[in-house]
Amino acid sequence: MAVMDAQNPLLGETTCGTLLQKLQEIWDEVGESDEERDKMLLQIEQECLDVYKRKVEQAAKSRAELLVTLSDAKLELSTLVSALGDKSFLGVDTVKASGTIKEQLAAIAPALEQLWKQKEERVKEFSDVQSQIQKICGEITGSANEQAGAPAVDESDLSLKKLNEYQVKLQELQKEKSDRLHKVLEFVGTVHDLCAVLGMDFFSTITEVHPSLDDKTCVQSKSISNDTLLRLAETVSALHEDKKQRLHKLQELATKLTDLWNLMDTPEEERRLFDHVTCNISASVDEVTVPGALALDLIEQAEVEVERLDQLKSSRMKELAFKRQVELEEIFAHAHIEIDPEAAREKIMALIDSGNVEPAELLADMDNQIAKAKEEALSRKEILDRVEKWMSACEEESWLDDYNRDDNRYNASRGAHLNLKRAEKARILVNKIPGMVDTLVAKTRAWEEDRGISFKYDGVPLLAMLDEYAMLRQEREEEKRRLRDQKKFGEQQNTEQEPIFGSRSTPARPASTKKVVGPRTNGTPSRRLSLSASQNGSRSAAKEGKRDSMRLAAPANFVAITKEDAAPHVSGTDRSPASP
Repeated sequence: MAVMDAQNPLLGETTCGTLLQKLQEIWDEVGESDEERDKMLLQIEQECLDVYKRKVEQAAKSRAELLVTLSDAKLELSTLVSALGDKSFLGVDTVKASGTIKEQLAAIAPALEQLWKQKEERVKEFSDVQSQIQKICGEITGSANEQAGAPAVDESDLSLKKLNEYQVKLQELQKEKSDRLHKVLEFVGTVHDLCAVLGMDFFSTITEVHPSLDDKTCVQSKSISNDTLLRLAETVSALHEDKKQRLHKLQELATKLTDLWNLMDTPEEERRLFDHVTCNISASVDEVTVPGALALDLIEQAEVEVERLDQLKSSRMKELAFKRQVELEEIFAHAHIEIDPEAAREKIMALIDSGNVEPAELLADMDNQIAKAKEEALSRKEILDRVEKWMSACEEESWLDDYNRDDNRYNASRGAHLNLKRAEKARILVNKIPGMVDTLVAKTRAWEEDRGISFKYDGVPLLAMLDEYAMLRQEREEEKRRLRDQKKFGEQQNTEQEPIFGSRSTPARPASTKKVVGPRTNGTPSRRLSLSASQNGSRSAAKEGKRDSMRLAAPANFVAITKEDAAPHVSGTDRSPASP
């Protein structure tokens, strides 16, 4: 019952005094000593001080944060005012400087919000103006289609003065764009007129300068770059020069036509067919404005007529025809294509004597054959160049074999150092032969698949030549391998007999290493050409002489042996030949 009475004060208002009184009562009841009571009171007092201290620190921290916020707000306000160039907000911080921190923050907040909104609007204005400036500058420099992105706005200066400077610059660029566009349209009109007179395709000509210059593109989208203006000026200049040259050529043809007509008493009806040519015989460049007046087909028509009339009056028909035939034969000879020149000459003679073909047609046909022959030779050029390199490499391989078999090649004779250098280069070249052959086979097969015919070299299928060369080269390598194995076996025998018969003497040189006098086959392509001569019938005297010079004296199964294979060894180890 006493305990319940002691707790009654706790049911009402609780204060530090009531709690201390309750504590005293408990101590009295318990019988705590004064010393313990003082100790506990000091502990309670210290704990109260700690609580107050924490609260004070929290309040100080909150005040510091508010001061930092206020300082940042004032700085931001000052920065925005400076960037916008607006001085009407400078008195805000001075008006409310005496109020509390929260009152000052509350006073600055609306101003900041208004300045932020004004800044966003000003940045948008700057961005729009700068974007237009960037776009026009890109059109002028020719980089308008590049992904440049939005221009960066300098937010440190968003004043109306700066904005006005950008707007003035934009107006200047817009004027320059208008002037450039006007100049481009003038150039395009000039190109159109010149193309009409020259009979050229205006669309392809103008779009070659820039795709945006055709009629389908709107005016504002046409290119006005420096490069476009320069290329337009160059195109106009080139077309003017072309017009001048064509007019000069047409006037020369008109003069020749008139002379030939007068010489051959050509009827007036035939002359009227070329009135469009002769009407400009004395005109100046600026006077020729009729569309198609200087077209290439018109000039070619005049050229054909002049040539026809000239051929009709010429008594050197056979000479001209045979001159073209010689040119055709030379093209085929250089391309290593076999033809029958005698039959072709007989056919030309028969056509001329029969009178069934016009001289101009005959010459035109021969010109066409020459053009086709040149195309054929051009298509064969890459392969023929590789064939020449391959044959040259094979000749170097043959020379290198002879050089390696020469026991005196290291003697200090005249020219020995030159042969030494040549041997070094020859070894490098010989190592490339398999790759040359593989590439040549691939190129030849691709050529044959593309045209559906066999590639022949002086009448011999090139792939057959390459196949036989590969076979001969393989036989040669096998023979060299066999000889090396044979030498190793002989050296091993000598090594085994050395303890019985004393020191080993130098083994005798195999009979197969005897130097062969005269040319050798060595698997070179020239042998293939000579072996194939019997398969291709008779050849011209020049080609037969060339083939005879390429025939070789050695038997077909002859295999060259290098010094590496034939020279005796001073030890039982098989070594590769030392490079000179």
